Amino acid sequence: MEWWWRLYWGLVVIIMMEGCGHAEGGEVTYDGRSLIIDGKRQMLFSGSIHYPRSTPEMWPSLIAKAKEGGLDVIQTYVFWNLHEPQPGQYDFSGRYDLVRFIKEIQAQGLYACLRIGPFIESEWNYGGFPFWLHDVPDIVYRSNNEPFKFYMKNFTKKIVNLMKSEDLYASQGGPIILSQIENEYQNVEAAFHEKGPPYVRWAAKMAVGLKTGVPWIMCKQTDAPDPVINTCNGMRCGETFGGPNSPNKPSLWTENWTSFYQVYGQKPYIRSAEDIAFHAALFIARNGSYVNYYMYHGGTNFGRTSSAYIITAYYDQAPLDEYGLKRQPKWGHLKDLHAAIKLCSTTLLQGVRTNYSLGQQQEAIVFQEETGGCAAFLTNYDRQNITVQFQNISLKLLPKSISILPDCKNIAFNSAKVNTKYNDRIITLAQTFDSTDSWEEFKDEIVNFEDTSLKSNGLLEHTNTTKDKSDYLWYTLRLEHNFSSTEAVLHVQSLAHVAHAFLNNIYIGSANGSFTTKNFTMDIPFMVKDGINNISILSVMVGLQDSGAFLERRRTGLTTVTIQGDNNEFYNLTNYEWGYKVGLLGEELQIYREENVGDVVWSENGISTNQTLTWYKIFFDAPKGDDPVALNLSSMGKGEAWVNGQSIGRYWISFHDYQGNPSQILYHVPRSFLKTGENLLVLLEENGGNPLQISLNTVSIINVKKDSSDDQIVSSFEDYIDMENYRYTY
Repeated sequence: MEWWWRLYWGLVVIIMMEGCGHAEGGEVTYDGRSLIIDGKRQMLFSGSIHYPRSTPEMWPSLIAKAKEGGLDVIQTYVFWNLHEPQPGQYDFSGRYDLVRFIKEIQAQGLYACLRIGPFIESEWNYGGFPFWLHDVPDIVYRSNNEPFKFYMKNFTKKIVNLMKSEDLYASQGGPIILSQIENEYQNVEAAFHEKGPPYVRWAAKMAVGLKTGVPWIMCKQTDAPDPVINTCNGMRCGETFGGPNSPNKPSLWTENWTSFYQVYGQKPYIRSAEDIAFHAALFIARNGSYVNYYMYHGGTNFGRTSSAYIITAYYDQAPLDEYGLKRQPKWGHLKDLHAAIKLCSTTLLQGVRTNYSLGQQQEAIVFQEETGGCAAFLTNYDRQNITVQFQNISLKLLPKSISILPDCKNIAFNSAKVNTKYNDRIITLAQTFDSTDSWEEFKDEIVNFEDTSLKSNGLLEHTNTTKDKSDYLWYTLRLEHNFSSTEAVLHVQSLAHVAHAFLNNIYIGSANGSFTTKNFTMDIPFMVKDGINNISILSVMVGLQDSGAFLERRRTGLTTVTIQGDNNEFYNLTNYEWGYKVGLLGEELQIYREENVGDVVWSENGISTNQTLTWYKIFFDAPKGDDPVALNLSSMGKGEAWVNGQSIGRYWISFHDYQGNPSQILYHVPRSFLKTGENLLVLLEENGGNPLQISLNTVSIINVKKDSSDDQIVSSFEDYIDMENYRYTY
């Protein structure tokens, strides 16, 4: 069939060239088959790219690569906590410039899907809610609750009006063809009992009432009220989606997971290009007309934006990796899939669908137009090659695959046959930081009881005290030694993520939880001195939970503190008077900013390693060229890193997976964060590490031969399903 492949690729080129034009706005409606834009049915492929997880300088390249990959739509959440950090105070600057992002999509001739939420989950801190909501009297999030509905409507209206003011809805000639309200609410709806269904109806009515001129969707919401469209999220929506809740609504897939989010202590989940393509093709074959890849580019959780235990690199296994580089064969294989579908999209959207068996585990799904157009999907669920007869043609079907025949005669694409070359990421050393003379350090203060102004009889809840302004909260106690034991054990129970304990300003131990545990304990032997003993426990959060019912009720921080002496003496310190301080001194003074580094005294006589609560700083030159830049922090422990005052995220090298390896060692430094020379790098190290062994690297890709390990599933999908279910417990 060499002639067919020449024809096929010729058509691919024509289609891609035609796709270079402007995606014209117009009236957007729908019926039971597809979205209808300006009177034309549309078969749409979409990809999630989140504007704050990259930089404005990266947006044009990311969108261009998505378009080159055959996408029609860019989908993004809207991040409430970024845009309204305080009630009525809005920020749409820099990485938060939503209008600029949407206009870049428009400039490149693509459509946009705007998932306003405003609850988004997305492995984003607090599910996208600003923490000030927590302090609104009588509020119950995501419920038929008047205070919550007031603020939710206010923000949703703010975003809709902003888009309208810039003429960005398709009804105004702009690129936005879909908007989403709420997000996977059905996962928690039952927890709200009689307050759940009315909230769904209210949210839908509120959104539709904003008159965007384009349809609204609700994902994972089978009771989505008309005219809102219910959509599917998951890895296998061609098999699991029960379909629209009305025959007049199309089948839309808002999240086809290209990988899965990764947490500290876990390996990445590697989903093959073949599996993604198989399930996307199956969804289209079963009357789907919109497939969105979540994520198409994951990007970076800069600063403190990731939710509990989520690593800084987000969906790095997506078709475009964290740095925006093409991950092959995933990117190219999906591009081929899109081209094959577009060859017969008119037939798929207008033809009559029939299906029939080709064998015990083989099926043909055929679309036939009255005008003669014909397209077919031949599915082989078996794990071995099968030869079938289809329309008097003998065809070989590869194991667990779907073959697409745009003319019902020739196979233009098979989901299990990868024609794209594989590539790999190359990390090139640009600079080491092994000169002791180049580093300076500042040791943060250990807070004692007398240093605190906030006192309470009992253990305060962590996040209600910090208001999420910092990951850190000091719990301090002044204890007089009035018992006979000199050896004792400090026992701490916590609902936070990490705890570091100090006795009389001396570090005595740490402990931490994990993504799948809701609490942890710390038991530390120590020697009691005569007189006054200062106990200081630094409680640490690594992001707030992003999902589940009643987020406003979640308790974090220390819950129990006791001392057990060696003479069976026992002291329950839980209800003693404690002193509290939010954050660290270096945080408060923002010494990671160049204009503030002089506000503390940095040691210039060499640096110490493996120290707790130590700040390190160094100046460096940017690597030459345009390749992405990453810091290798494999010699560090846990903390946060800043470059020129901008946080590149939390790091937690000391949290190892089951094979004893860190979950992440490379941390993205966007080129736009850098100057040519004299770049300031500041590290906050909590519990040890050696900055003399970190390095600055550039990242590139190179074609490689396929290796058997390329198809290996590094972690079982069942583990991730368990993690997903864990999120919604309440």
